[in-house]
Amino acid sequence: ESQPIEPIVAPDEPISAVAHIVISPADGVPRVADVLSAFGPQTRQLGKSVLGLPIVGHFFGVTGPKTLIFAAIHGDEPNTAFVANQLVEHLTKNPEAYYARRVAVVPVANPDGLARATRKNAREIDLNRNFPARNFAVGKKDRYFGGEQPASEPESQLLIELIDDWQPNRIITLHAITRGKHGNNFDGPAEELAKIMSRHNEYSVLKSMGYPTPGSFGSWAGIDRRLPSITLELPSDAAGPVAWRENREALLSAIQAK
Repeated sequence: ESQPIEPIVAPDEPISAVAHIVISPADGVPRVADVLSAFGPQTRQLGKSVLGLPIVGHFFGVTGPKTLIFAAIHGDEPNTAFVANQLVEHLTKNPEAYYARRVAVVPVANPDGLARATRKNAREIDLNRNFPARNFAVGKKDRYFGGEQPASEPESQLLIELIDDWQPNRIITLHAITRGKHGNNFDGPAEELAKIMSRHNEYSVLKSMGYPTPGSFGSWAGIDRRLPSITLELPSDAAGPVAWRENREALLSAIQAK
């Protein structure tokens, strides 16, 4: 008879809905994919946007370095959400891609903006200028306005809480920009990670985007907190499927990086 084996779950991780792995009596050894699929993915609602739309995270794996990937913090960059959702689908179908690794993917960090195809959230705040970085500044009420106070928005609060609670080892945030300015922009101790990704997507490794970014996620997480952080800037004119093909291996290599 087949023998069910209880998966070993790390103390700080919830048990997957898949409760058992059934080992074939032929050789008594489960396939790696079978073992890993028993541990994920976990899909959780992390919180809600200003207008009450759910913000969802997908979690994979139970041991190893943690990679957080999130997208669509600017709602007028829809190809980033497409790439992130494709990554979730790929990891779900190919659990060996996160062998000995943990991954969290938040495909849409600004659902109100994505629904309206606007950069800002429903309160007209640029979420990528709303983080409590040392360089946060109250600027003009233009398209980059980050609010009167840092971390004033539920969407940025959610990401801060996720990082504090989950404690990722590296973070990749997906953005889109005019072609020619795209690349693997790094903040904090992430230059080597940017180079690894560049070998696969052939994007430039960028130490700076060439303009001030007060209150940005990279300033807060990468520069202030010294968390290895990559801002993966996709070409804004790249259709979702094209952007995914260009960046699939770059993202997978980042997940598996030491």
